Amino acid sequence: MEFEMTYNTQETQLVIAEYGRHIQNLVAFNKTIKDLNERQAFAEQIIDLMYQMNPHSKNTLDYKNKLWKHFFMIADYDINVVPTTGGVPKPEDRKINPDTIDYPVIEKEFRHYGHYVRLLMEKAIAMEDGPIKDGFVETIASFMKLAYKNWNREHYVSDEIILEDLKSLSKGKLSVAENKSLDTLTSAVRSKPRKNHSGSGSNNRRRSSRNSRRRR
Repeated sequence: MEFEMTYNTQETQLVIAEYGRHIQNLVAFNKTIKDLNERQAFAEQIIDLMYQMNPHSKNTLDYKNKLWKHFFMIADYDINVVPTTGGVPKPEDRKINPDTIDYPVIEKEFRHYGHYVRLLMEKAIAMEDGPIKDGFVETIASFMKLAYKNWNREHYVSDEIILEDLKSLSKGKLSVAENKSLDTLTSAVRSKPRKNHSGSGSNNRRRSSRNSRRRR
């Protein structure tokens, strides 16, 4: 007796690989059932089988609805059965293209400052005029200069460039006095004291030498 071997390369391509060849064959057979009630009952049995194949997803509320969508995808939406979860899936529901969101041009132009700088500017614009607002705006400008230096280390960054960018980003609503320096944050970073671990290391060496003497 001779057996004819069938290879995967000879089979039709799997629509959804996670369900395997047997589910796809069952769906194909389901489409050939002429009696409407038998076809419906057989489809529900396939859904139950698909449900048992993924026990970790049984707590998902809309999981049965997802299975019916996969069922109709495997059937190429060419089968007359009614999902127990509601409406019949359609081919146009398979892929929904989201609306394109245009990226603001000003965000592209000044992206090196980051998005939070714009949020800080909005907050500064909403503040009442006075020394508190002036100090807040100066801090924003100083941070912008620091961010610009980190983004472009090879070129000198003048206060004039930062003030022009501040004016453009705030649409002329924010400004800094001419006699103010924008190197406040930069100086603070440079003058930040570094932790000296040499003392602790020498103490540890002294303790170890004492312990070794005691052992002798």
